Amino acid sequence: MKITRRKTRTVNLGGVKVGSGYPVSIQSMTKTDTMDVAATIAQIKRLENAGCEIVRTAVKDAACCKALARIIKKINIPLEADIHFDYRLALKAMEAGVDGIRLNPGNICKEDEVKKVVKAAARRHIPIRVGVNSGSVKIPRGGISNEELPSLMAEAALDYIKIIEKLGFYDIMVSLKASDVLQTIDAYRLMAKRCDYPFHLGVTAAGPELSGTVKSALGIGILLAEGIGDTIRVSLTGDPVDEVIVGKHIIQGLGLRRFGPEVISCPTCGRTEVDIIGIANRVEEALGRIRDEKGKLSGMRVAVMGCVVNGPGEAREADLGIAAGKGSGFLFIKGKPARKIKESEFVSAIISEINKTLERKA
Repeated sequence: MKITRRKTRTVNLGGVKVGSGYPVSIQSMTKTDTMDVAATIAQIKRLENAGCEIVRTAVKDAACCKALARIIKKINIPLEADIHFDYRLALKAMEAGVDGIRLNPGNICKEDEVKKVVKAAARRHIPIRVGVNSGSVKIPRGGISNEELPSLMAEAALDYIKIIEKLGFYDIMVSLKASDVLQTIDAYRLMAKRCDYPFHLGVTAAGPELSGTVKSALGIGILLAEGIGDTIRVSLTGDPVDEVIVGKHIIQGLGLRRFGPEVISCPTCGRTEVDIIGIANRVEEALGRIRDEKGKLSGMRVAVMGCVVNGPGEAREADLGIAAGKGSGFLFIKGKPARKIKESEFVSAIISEINKTLERKA
């Protein structure tokens, strides 16, 4: 099954094209104090190495804008400034050289202030993300039901966009994030019917690593499977590098992009007679360290299987595979059994064959 992307405009964010005509990109956000320039640069470098393509940084005050100018000189991916409460911070961030601006309609809502930001962005050819969050959307007096919140979020974004469009500005991205998965999905679905701007997907405040990963995979994954979404950020309470790794798995799991070999491994059962759990984890970790800058390993499948029921079949279907027995197993290459190897050789044999593949394609 091939996913048909929702057709959108294209936005150029510091050289990364965002829209239906381009691959779904992966974002994260720094969790350092922006004023700590060295720590922020170091974290962005780690994100770059993990495969992050756009990074967002909190701009709390004017001093942060000065720090941004120093940070931008040392990084290699586009930087988006996260602006709240004070529109003047957006102006200063653009002067510092950021590649994109995120505005929150819930706390920068005066039309004359928004217009000043838009005019500055137009002069500098900097796109604006209209970022609506359920936690900062203005609730009518008397309250609303949970079912009504997605519609309120979409309307807040549309009203904000109208202000921006009046100035002839269309370099816009949109995000509509709630901490509730179904509310998030509903908000994006509603918005998808009302505009053709590219969407930045995410479930806000998704939670710690396990629960946050599950909620993000559901919310982002369902929308991407429906063709909705052009760039994503997985919001986890933890290391931002994990956000990038989870994001890559979501996108690759849907077949939208390939970042490297896909590891297929059995869950193990009472028939397993080798340490499949440890071996699969070591294989995945080792593959993650292999640099595949030109996509030579794109689409490759590596199977690590632990018993005779599905093992040989899965190993044959993969590009590389291990079908294990008791303390040993067969290495399969392109569907054919190549040789019998000891359990202690499983990981090294896989990595050796991967490296041979890279050498042949070099």
